[in-house]
Amino acid sequence: MYKLFDNHKDFGFKNQILRASVSIMNNVAEGFERRTNKEFKQYLYIAKGSAGEVRSMIYLAKDLRYIDEVKTKSILETVEIISRMLTNFIKRL
Repeated sequence: MYKLFDNHKDFGFKNQILRASVSIMNNVAEGFERRTNKEFKQYLYIAKGSAGEVRSMIYLAKDLRYIDEVKTKSILETVEIISRMLTNFIKRL
């Protein structure tokens, strides 16, 4: 996301999508450090919410013509894979 929107002029949009995308991995890390499965799961659910926010922002980026259809599809597929991985992780805990 940082490379994709590096020179982007819509700073509000850029800030929001960068924060949401980084939030995914940061919540996984923070939940892991809590050392209980209950708290870890809570943070994994928050990470899933951030993944949903990233998908929403990608749809907005497409609608605003910040990214093309090919890039939109690629990113959405990646984020959906991440979201499924989080779901499977939650189920295993």
